[in-house]
Amino acid sequence: MSDFYCDQALSGRTPITVVAETDTVLAFEHTRPSYPVHIVVVPKQHTSSLTDLGAGGPALLGEVMEVVRDIAAQVLAEHGAAQVVTNVGEYQDSRHLHFHVLHRGRPEQTPLPGEAQK
Repeated sequence: MSDFYCDQALSGRTPITVVAETDTVLAFEHTRPSYPVHIVVVPKQHTSSLTDLGAGGPALLGEVMEVVRDIAAQVLAEHGAAQVVTNVGEYQDSRHLHFHVLHRGRPEQTPLPGEAQK
């Protein structure tokens, strides 16, 4: 399984638009957004997943969550709603802990998967 975040985003091989950054955490606009607002938050240190925090442990997770909280609050203030998503196991495409902070648009603007656009 690949690690897009280490191999591409954090290495600079894929250009990204940075939204927020600390010494240990990077937040950037998703390179292939699925929603009107789609921001990804990752630890800079390789961390496998929410269930395997590796050497960074709970302290690093806390630092990541501070950035997730700040970005979600900003999206909420600007758009009236925010969603935070992470995946583990088979649902996790890239084996690097990451959180998506989303604003999906207004319900009438964003059809459910499989629903035809009106």
